[in-house]
Amino acid sequence: MRPAPSREVRRKLISVAAVSAALLAGTTTTVAAQPSTATVTDRVPVTPAAQTAAQAVAAPAERLIVGYKSGAAEATSNSAASADAETKGREAGEDLDFARRLGTGAALVDLGDSLGTKDVADVIARYRSDPQVAYAVPDRLNTPQADPNDTEYTKQWDLYEAKAGMNVPGAWSTSTGSGVTVAVIDTGYVAHTDVAANIVAGYDFISDTAVSVDGDGRDGNPADPGDHYAANECGSGIPASDSSWHGTHVAGTIAAVTNNNKGIAGIAHGAKISPLRVLGKCGGYDSDIIDAITWASGGTVSGVPANANVAKVINMSLGGSGACTSATQSAITAAVNRGTTVVVAAGNDNDNAANYSPASCNNVVTVAATGRSGSRASYSNYGSIVDISAPGGDMSTATANGIYSTLNSGTKTPSSESYAYYQGTSMATPHIVGLVALMRSANPSLTPAQIETAIKNNARALPGTCSGGCGAGLADATKTVQAVASGGGSTGGTTFSNITALSIPDNGAAVESSIVVSGRTGNAPSALQVGVDITHTYRGDLVLDLVAPDGSTYRLKSSSTSDSADNVDTTYTVDASSETANGTWKLRVQDVAASDTGKLNSWKLTL
Repeated sequence: MRPAPSREVRRKLISVAAVSAALLAGTTTTVAAQPSTATVTDRVPVTPAAQTAAQAVAAPAERLIVGYKSGAAEATSNSAASADAETKGREAGEDLDFARRLGTGAALVDLGDSLGTKDVADVIARYRSDPQVAYAVPDRLNTPQADPNDTEYTKQWDLYEAKAGMNVPGAWSTSTGSGVTVAVIDTGYVAHTDVAANIVAGYDFISDTAVSVDGDGRDGNPADPGDHYAANECGSGIPASDSSWHGTHVAGTIAAVTNNNKGIAGIAHGAKISPLRVLGKCGGYDSDIIDAITWASGGTVSGVPANANVAKVINMSLGGSGACTSATQSAITAAVNRGTTVVVAAGNDNDNAANYSPASCNNVVTVAATGRSGSRASYSNYGSIVDISAPGGDMSTATANGIYSTLNSGTKTPSSESYAYYQGTSMATPHIVGLVALMRSANPSLTPAQIETAIKNNARALPGTCSGGCGAGLADATKTVQAVASGGGSTGGTTFSNITALSIPDNGAAVESSIVVSGRTGNAPSALQVGVDITHTYRGDLVLDLVAPDGSTYRLKSSSTSDSADNVDTTYTVDASSETANGTWKLRVQDVAASDTGKLNSWKLTL
């Protein structure tokens, strides 16, 4: 067991060394202008309809399930649905027939038995381009799903158990994560045959040789030499500790090779892992982590070769005390703007995650941990900045209630490969990273904001209890992947923006910025995305409200005396389904405390 490092040490280092034993023992340590009506309309990058439809059709289909919007004649009239099928068939040069009405009210359309995959995709695209159609998906053939043959799979309750597992196996018939690279920013990787086939080139970003242990600075070898240390070496009173092989445990959960008659199954076993080493003896520096985030997402780092394996998702199962700094936030924001989703651990201090970094950064998916009972793990951080929960294990009752993954038996330097149970938000985070990889593989056009929204919208309530705030609930892999693969979950849309800067008076009256939405039909979505970019030197002073065209208000952010971080650069999700989409929407911003100033740079609505 390792006690938490002193505050002095934690100010200097981001300590995963202390965290690693906490994963095992659950100790309290750290891981883990004037109001304007200017309107700019642009498109969120979406895959063309026919291409999206093609991605949803893995093989020729014989039937199509079509859901019509409420009010459309085809939604209730079989003759109207039949006529619509005939019309779309003529347009596509195919013979389509209305077969029957499903219990949900959807229409089953017979495509015949001679259409190929491209033909089916064309028909689906025609239906989806019809404003009266809510959805159009293939009538897929389902088959019994066998468990993977990995010999230790039965120990992975976190993947399959009905009560508190993440419902992963059902997602594998849709996606295994192929085509997606995941960057694991951690201790590096120690060779393990159950992960090796899914490892691609990474990098060692540790510049301080006292931390690196391997005798040199930065280089292209991210191998983990071990992060063991002697008593008092990482701070007065901190006892000696063996090597953790932390990055290898994380990598196994994400992408261990599956159906290889060996070891465990990886959540996104078709994905690739790029190990980036930033943590060594006693932890790692912010500067190295910032460069790793930049490089992983396709940015340029001086002295480091260009990245040939740009990641679509980053795993950061690390952290330290204190709010997110502007330096770290800048790197994360740039990574997200390049299209990379950043997933981080909430931390293991049974405390408000707002007090830790990178958990408190904007534009990240912050993950809390649950145990096998489905309740928040006793060690897990919590709070309003937590986005989602995932299995992280709780070994206080039994070792087998931890998260089982790949490891090494060496106490100091690498020895033989092994497997072990760990616990922590460090273990919960790769569950969500694996899910993101599944989602990006199923629907490559998804943006980081759309990914976060879909994970939240498709989560289920915690089967246990949570005090303090555990986000949207327990992530559900099958439901989420199916939603984004079938085109559901609002994965695209039109973005309306106001890019006129607006000063925010210090401790003054509220100011408003307007966006006029036009050309939409019906109501706003249940997952309306509100993107906000505010520069401010103490964001806890700010109160943000979205004002609908009819004057209804939706609280986006409340003030907080404990949130001392800079800036608000994030996307909020609002259930605005009761509001008419067209009209003038406003963002109301008020600074309710003195001494800090700010500016609304821009904001946007995606619907």
